[in-house]
Amino acid sequence: MASIEITNARKSYGAVDVLHGINLDIRDGEFIVLVGPSGCGKSTLLRMIAGLEEITSGDISIGGTVVNDLQPKDRDIAMVFQSYALYPHMSVAENMSYALNLRKTAKEKVASAIENVAGILGLNALLERRPKALSGGQRQRVAMGRAIVRQPQAFLFDEPLSNLDARLREQMRTEIRKLHRRLGATSVYVTHDQIEAMTMADRIVAMYDGIVQQVGSPLEIYDRPANIFVASFIGSPAMNFLEGTYQTDATDTNATNAAITLEDGTIIPVLSSAQAMSGQKITLGARPEHIDIVEDGSSPSVTATVELIEPMGLSTLVHVTLAGKPVKIFTLARPDLAIGGTVQIAFNMDKTHIFDRESELRLPPASEPVSAQKA
Repeated sequence: MASIEITNARKSYGAVDVLHGINLDIRDGEFIVLVGPSGCGKSTLLRMIAGLEEITSGDISIGGTVVNDLQPKDRDIAMVFQSYALYPHMSVAENMSYALNLRKTAKEKVASAIENVAGILGLNALLERRPKALSGGQRQRVAMGRAIVRQPQAFLFDEPLSNLDARLREQMRTEIRKLHRRLGATSVYVTHDQIEAMTMADRIVAMYDGIVQQVGSPLEIYDRPANIFVASFIGSPAMNFLEGTYQTDATDTNATNAAITLEDGTIIPVLSSAQAMSGQKITLGARPEHIDIVEDGSSPSVTATVELIEPMGLSTLVHVTLAGKPVKIFTLARPDLAIGGTVQIAFNMDKTHIFDRESELRLPPASEPVSAQKA
């Protein structure tokens, strides 16, 4: 396996710039997930690594070798596509062995490789079948098997699970992650599904509009999003956002008596100071699980209007309106609430985030370590 280094990589189609100077180091054996909405450039970047798209400028290195001018077949990578791309007239074994046969690999080695990989992926009983006789999950395993038998320097996955139903996607996520741990293979995985990114990645690369917005472990990105885009894209249910003004007590030199005044005048106290100035226009971000329904008045709370209640068995998702904005609350309790009634809610200010409204960058609390702020 090998590391992949991307240095100031740009991609343009005529006058249209698609990727704007991507810099990324992927370590040997690492599982990297490129995540973002459709059109953000993640698949284009993957195809540039594979050699299926020409790089406009910059460099891409695989295993220390610059591959800008190398053909895909000479880059020693294997790619798993969304569409499986299996040959319909070939059996499972023939599909998996195709690349090895092109290399004129000895028949004994081909047979041994197919047997080994089929055992890993649970395909032994399917080797004589053709793709039309396979389920979607089985076809995807064949596509992965075809990649694995080549023993490439790196594996590239282009939204390989998007054609599967929800239950099968969950199963295949687990299988791919177990396979990665077993093979120790350098892998780059593209998806628009943030749940896949959170559950599979060693590190996530969050992309938007052809720019890398943040790189970090799943929990680093979840707990300390760099900006509003990352905060809104990662997490399900999505983060709540409320616009307001950051205010501090002018007589408090430590700025511990800060508060956020929402647009309708609602005041939310802030227990620790953020790196914001009094009077600064900000956006408050709070994940649904970091807002509590308060029944006993034991903590500072604000009044919201109940709009919808979604019982989900283990948990309940409560939709309320605060300052004219929709807010979702995730709770493990089963609150007795009435649609159209009011409820007292409290924000866990140790977990909420403050973003500068103009730049949309997160303003870290003064108490946060510098290393965490840079994550």
